[in-house]
Amino acid sequence: METQPEGAGAITVAPSGFELLHQDVVEYLDEEKIGQIEKAYHYAEKAHFSQQRQSGEPYITHPLAVARILAGLQMDHQTLMAALLHDVIEDTGVEKKELSELFDETVGELVDGVSKLNQIKFESRAEAQAENFQKMAFAMSRDIRVIIVKLADRLHNMRTLGCLKPEKKRRIAKETLEIYAPIANRLGMYDIRLELEELGFHAVYPMRARRIAAAVKASTGHHREIVDKIRQALGETLKERNLTVEVEGREKHLYSIYKKMRDNRKSFSEIMDVYGFRIVVDTEDQCYRVLGAVHSHYKPIPGRFKDYIAIPKGNGYQSLHTTLIGIHGAPIEIQIRTQEMEAKANRGVASHWFYKANESDPTSQSGGAHRWIKSVMELQKFAGNPLEFIENVKIDLFPDEVYIFTPKGRIMELPKGATAIDFAYAVHTDIGNTCIACRINRRLAPLSQPLKNGQTVEVITKADSKPYIAWLNFVVTGKAKTNIRHTLKNQQRDQSRVLGRRLLEQSLSYLDADLDSISDEQMSVVLAEFGFQTQDELLEDLGLGNRMSYVVAYRLLLGDTESDGAENLSEPQPLAILGTEGMVLSYAKCCHPIPGDAIVGRLRKGRGVMIHIETCKNVADEIAAVKDNLMVRWDPEVTGDFSVSLMMETLNERGVLATLAAAIAKSDADIEKIEFAEKGSTVGTIHLDVAVKNRIHLARLMKRLRALKEIGRVVRLKNSA
Repeated sequence: METQPEGAGAITVAPSGFELLHQDVVEYLDEEKIGQIEKAYHYAEKAHFSQQRQSGEPYITHPLAVARILAGLQMDHQTLMAALLHDVIEDTGVEKKELSELFDETVGELVDGVSKLNQIKFESRAEAQAENFQKMAFAMSRDIRVIIVKLADRLHNMRTLGCLKPEKKRRIAKETLEIYAPIANRLGMYDIRLELEELGFHAVYPMRARRIAAAVKASTGHHREIVDKIRQALGETLKERNLTVEVEGREKHLYSIYKKMRDNRKSFSEIMDVYGFRIVVDTEDQCYRVLGAVHSHYKPIPGRFKDYIAIPKGNGYQSLHTTLIGIHGAPIEIQIRTQEMEAKANRGVASHWFYKANESDPTSQSGGAHRWIKSVMELQKFAGNPLEFIENVKIDLFPDEVYIFTPKGRIMELPKGATAIDFAYAVHTDIGNTCIACRINRRLAPLSQPLKNGQTVEVITKADSKPYIAWLNFVVTGKAKTNIRHTLKNQQRDQSRVLGRRLLEQSLSYLDADLDSISDEQMSVVLAEFGFQTQDELLEDLGLGNRMSYVVAYRLLLGDTESDGAENLSEPQPLAILGTEGMVLSYAKCCHPIPGDAIVGRLRKGRGVMIHIETCKNVADEIAAVKDNLMVRWDPEVTGDFSVSLMMETLNERGVLATLAAAIAKSDADIEKIEFAEKGSTVGTIHLDVAVKNRIHLARLMKRLRALKEIGRVVRLKNSA
């Protein structure tokens, strides 16, 4: 209430907080629902009575502002009530049960979901942000309105950043640009996304924002003149076709200009030389008629037309996009859509309540939003930790899309750069896990090949196949990355337990014992001392190379983990290498050991065992001294192919590589890598990696190669000391 000083004339009464909100909602809500909102307002006002914001304003101004933002989107009364009450649980000690009883269960659930997340102590601020986002993802999976209120909450906080310290201001703004603005975009809420980006840009990069704003202002006059000419020409063309439409010039926003300059490495003038227009019509049919009219007036640029009406974006966005060559060769970008599409483009998932599309179920979600939230929950389920989860969510938040067809004609939306592996996981997790090959437009293609718009992809699977760690180098979707990592972790866990059991059994056998002879009581004592809950955890730790098996064996039998006692033990018998150990056992690339070579194992913490040739430079000088070395031998029944590196001198004659490849194929070996190390006028040197079974197989191959008249010296490269 504001009054003038005594004798100053008429008294002016400012509208109260609820009166301002009442003015916003009276046009689309009935009196009963407005009454419930007023009840929530007065409750929140009382709950926050003694609290102030950092700006010094009464705290109630914040939830009121959040509610007014949502009223501008014409959200339902329960959402507005939740907005008014969204801080009372966290800041005033009110319980969810009390809110549910005073208002209704839905409002209580919404407030509980939107309440400020508990700040748990984490190792880093990044982990705290990731954990909070996980909680937010779970809350919005139960009711999409949770995230809508959260976005409005963040928007008002961004509008009032001015009173915060610079460091905190930048941190909040950066989080807004990385998380909240992309979420708004993923839900199709263009207006909120745009304001979040502009406010965040000014807070994180104030100098860049000022410079771009000054450049835009300086170029406005010339730019506006050309825009007016193009708008007039388009208007006349459409009028001749009896099409009554609205033609608007699209304003370029500072953050959008900055991103295009940064990502596309374009100058400011290149970006400002592109002129954007939006044409809004009444019906979908008119969209295509307008498209034909503008294409007849200006020449379209091939490959720049996109029909998001027939194939909407994942967030529900619909429009026709085309780029034309206009006045003086300047590109003209045009968007054509209906009034309803325009409203949905600006409000996104919130437009559901605006259009009252489903009065019986106001919490129903648009298909795109529902699918995205479902995918987020899948990422959360399989992510190894909060940081991995949020990393993958960021990938999926704001991608450029490509649209791919399944063999049956179903359309799949994937981010730009996605591969057949991403496609396979998008169809189903099991298809991704068992994928071995693919056909793109009916032709076999590499799994790593990026997909293009309109391609038809068929995935070939094999029941016993597993993902490869190399896939992580080229997949781009969060779902693919998370599931590959999850499967590999499980696979590594199983393999490390098997190897750990073999290592422990080997050490126990040297002490005339085995694992079955160890009592449960003995095992429990050792597990407790080493900090494990189960025997499998201990075996996994041994298999990963985190501790020595003979120390554990000695403790299990003799009850002593002191180093002196462990060192008095003789070395256990060599561990037999089967070739089927998987990810927990690898072969050194420096010396390429193969069956038949004298070998030594090197325990690497967290990664298992690495096999070297005994004479390898990397281990030869340390075999007796390094505690992590492991005695190993090849099992007589060892299986698999093993890589070996050869160097050979060849004559520079036509067809020498074909001759070389044929000889290797006849020897039942496979070429893995080939390169010219040196090439003279008559003689060249070739480095070759081939896959062989063992030393005998290698000897036969080298003998066959030396017999070729084009081949001179052939030697094996072993990195020997």
